[in-house]
Amino acid sequence: MSLKSWAYLNRVVEGPSRPLQLLLGAGRDAEEIAHGVRTRASWLGELEPQTAARHGWDRAEQDLAEAAAVGARLITPESGEWPREELDLAFGFAATGRSEHVRSYQADAVPPHALWVRGAPLNQAVAQSVAVVGTRAATRYGHEATRQIATGLATHQWTIVSGGALGVDTVAHEAALAAGGLTLAVAACGIDRTYPARNAALLDRVAGQGCVVSEYPPGTSPQRHRFLTRNRLVAALTAGTVIVEAAWRSGALNTLSWAEGLGRVTMAVPGPITSAGSLGCHERIKDGRAQLVTGADDVRALLGAVGALDIAEQYELAFAATPVQSLTRNELRVFDACAPGGSTAQDISGTAGLPVPLTVHLLMDLARRGIVHRDGTAWSRMAAPQG
Repeated sequence: MSLKSWAYLNRVVEGPSRPLQLLLGAGRDAEEIAHGVRTRASWLGELEPQTAARHGWDRAEQDLAEAAAVGARLITPESGEWPREELDLAFGFAATGRSEHVRSYQADAVPPHALWVRGAPLNQAVAQSVAVVGTRAATRYGHEATRQIATGLATHQWTIVSGGALGVDTVAHEAALAAGGLTLAVAACGIDRTYPARNAALLDRVAGQGCVVSEYPPGTSPQRHRFLTRNRLVAALTAGTVIVEAAWRSGALNTLSWAEGLGRVTMAVPGPITSAGSLGCHERIKDGRAQLVTGADDVRALLGAVGALDIAEQYELAFAATPVQSLTRNELRVFDACAPGGSTAQDISGTAGLPVPLTVHLLMDLARRGIVHRDGTAWSRMAAPQG
């Protein structure tokens, strides 16, 4: 029953919805809120006018069936694959009020209440991810820069997140797929619809080697305001955003602004000074609102330091003079998942909640550094890592 309640709310309440999030935060569950919306309960508060026009749109079973028909599912904060850590960090930062950008978009600076997903588990796909976005009218330079950066990141097990649009988005997805990496497309329409139509085959491949995500119920058409709403999710689900070729008023700059407002790392690729197609990138770099990056190594260097040592979460390690202190969040997840008697990469992947290729990549690096040991197919922690 609860999933049907979530599907009903997803149809009736177009996210983002601060009133709905406030009710959820106050302890009301989806079933109670859905019943309240249907019956126009007095305690709905600001959710009452927000649902006045749609509260009769009760087609939860149909939405779930239409999603299932295209291989998609609805996930909610109650789901095991909900990207809780990423969303809590992003929108938790927004709630501090430290960002000028978020103050101007305050109503939208809240997480989604449900997501439709086609493909891999979402929490695993975004465990180590970066957004690569840019203009639809990409030049040859933009194509090459995007391909170089996306390929280099995918090779090192970074999931490439973009919007599935033509131009830079398409090149980013294609490069990640060609490198055998994970890629994720965040759609601005229903999960059963394809936009742009020209990318139908590409988005099928993305879902097969990563996932396609939408905040909107089946049948929802792409509209301008939904692209802006989509951009906040692209920024929130990733550790940082790289922008390639953005003109002065490029829509891609909105994603970079959201990354800034959500406390994520903001990066821009410089373009030729003779081209107006990179004026937006240059302006952000000059203003100090984006780090200049020229390749995948620059991006990895900036993102690798993020969350490398969280004092609050690793207090018990504060005085341990071992290499464990320097592990990143994902490295520590893999290290902790290694059983004393040894575990297979598959088991470690499941325990850590990370994709198998990323888990193997991290295990091999930890082994090279003498932090874990491999014996056949079994991986175990070193008793006393040497640093």
